Amino acid sequence: MLTYKSSGVDIDEGNRAVDLIKGKIKSTYDSNVIGDLGNFSGLYSIKEFMGYEEPVLLASTDGVGTKLKIAQMMDKHETVGIDLVAMCVNDLICQGAKPLFFLDYIALGKLVPEHIEKVVGGIADGCKISGCALIGGETAEMPGMYAEEDYDLAGFSIGIADKSKILSGQNVKKGDVLIGISSSGVHSNGFSFVRKIFLDEYKMDLSEHVDSLGMSLGEALLTPTKIYVNLALDSIRNSEVKAIAHITGGGLVENIVRVIPKGLGLDININSWDKPEIFKLIESFNAVETRELHKSFNMGIGLVMIVDERDADRLVDFINSRESENVKYVDDKYKNLMQDRAYIIGKVTDLHDGVEFLEK
Repeated sequence: MLTYKSSGVDIDEGNRAVDLIKGKIKSTYDSNVIGDLGNFSGLYSIKEFMGYEEPVLLASTDGVGTKLKIAQMMDKHETVGIDLVAMCVNDLICQGAKPLFFLDYIALGKLVPEHIEKVVGGIADGCKISGCALIGGETAEMPGMYAEEDYDLAGFSIGIADKSKILSGQNVKKGDVLIGISSSGVHSNGFSFVRKIFLDEYKMDLSEHVDSLGMSLGEALLTPTKIYVNLALDSIRNSEVKAIAHITGGGLVENIVRVIPKGLGLDININSWDKPEIFKLIESFNAVETRELHKSFNMGIGLVMIVDERDADRLVDFINSRESENVKYVDDKYKNLMQDRAYIIGKVTDLHDGVEFLEK
């Protein structure tokens, strides 16, 4: 007789995967989570936030993109879950929202419970870093849609903010200062370009140790995306932050202009921050023009805050004196990269639209 398993879907292995990840999921729960695993939907109480004058829910969804190809080629699945959470919650905090809860979707060709345990372990770590609960998810085994070794990830996060305190950028003006916060590396954007550069053009081996990186190329590329939730919320409480931009696809060229009024532009000094070694390596090839680099990658700046000039130095000092939550949840080799570092990287101007790169 035919069985579901004979078509490539193993329900028993799916159940075993759930058993492996139960503890990791529950480790993200807070007092607002209602019920337990196994419900058809996740329940989360917002009673704690009834003191808000006008509470607004904010939602974000994203994935990890073709960075997953590197994870699959390296057979290293522990960090991509952090990437998944980061790509969602870092968008939420751009409007000043506190992340509440997270859901994940994992689609794959063949379910290997031990791989699921590693991926969901990373998701749980990302949720703990950002202070949100992992209250639901779906694992879909889809033979014929995906090759056996392939999988894809999608994440969904919900946050909350008081309507009057949502960051809109409408008060940004000429002379305001851009504070750039260090990235840990490439994060989770531009990996089609990354693979073209390193693998197609320069035929580099992902497993080979690279002295300047202090690890193999593959490990450097799999450095987790930094999560900026606590830093951003602390900064908003500490200073009058006018706007925040998460530097993702489009890099420094396209993301910051999304949060400033039309008619204003940006001057950015591209020599004002320390770049992670992975970007120095890309630059050393001298194969990509400067503007293209800063449009394709974050180039070492993963988040940008805009403040009044008089508040800039104080906020930089505040950020540089605090310890990042990220370092508690990563391997020792990544800890230095995961520490936050703030730089004054430019100013808002009315002399042009868009971004002007300076090399002072």
